[in-house]
Amino acid sequence: MNTKRKPLLPVITFVVLSALQLGGLTAFAQGPGPGQRIPLPPIPLKGDTTHTLSKHFTTASTAKKAPDAKGFIQRWLVLEPVKKDIVRNNIFTDNYLRTTFSADNFSSDYTTIPKNGETVNVGNQALKWYALDSKSFNINLYHFTYAINKPKYGILVWLVTVIDCPEEIQNVRMAAGCNSGSMWWLNGQEALLLSGDRDMIADNGTSARLTLKKGRNIIRGAVINGPGMANFCVRFLDEKGSPVKNLSIRYE
Repeated sequence: MNTKRKPLLPVITFVVLSALQLGGLTAFAQGPGPGQRIPLPPIPLKGDTTHTLSKHFTTASTAKKAPDAKGFIQRWLVLEPVKKDIVRNNIFTDNYLRTTFSADNFSSDYTTIPKNGETVNVGNQALKWYALDSKSFNINLYHFTYAINKPKYGILVWLVTVIDCPEEIQNVRMAAGCNSGSMWWLNGQEALLLSGDRDMIADNGTSARLTLKKGRNIIRGAVINGPGMANFCVRFLDEKGSPVKNLSIRYE
């Protein structure tokens, strides 16, 4: 009688592989043995990890400040960001901006001047004012929010500054650029609305002709952005399109 024997090779192979797998799991559980390389920690990303305002801003002093060589206003009172649920920037129509800025407003008095360090409420959010001078012609709100450990995207930021003119200046235009949408007021009156999904380009929008009064003039702004870096710049242009520089800037 012939008895058929099953090959032993598959059984032996299974036993060997199982032993190797078990040994590997045991070694993993026990950690690296002698001569084995310990896994390295992830390499940190290069860049600013200090979260300090001083990299891009200086604390504004009480002394008046001139605009920069091209007339840009670098001194602003900047409010901590109002957090907004915004997933795209193409929603920034004229109507959306007007409705949002009216609803999420720290004050309905557009000539009020907040105090540096003051805390105000916008909805259920308590937010602090900072008086800052930008080291650049523009105010990069991404750098601002990063430095103070606040949300960088999906934000609305309120701004106020005061400019003093030695004499009345007629027929000037407010010129602004922003990322992404913004609205600007001069002495309590709407001056400029920049709607849509914009990049921050200097003089991207200009107002109708305005008059800067002799003495104090109050500018208020609101910048809103979803994804991307919130950013803005503002200056005044005369009738010839040249920057207005015979003014001084303060925050109180």
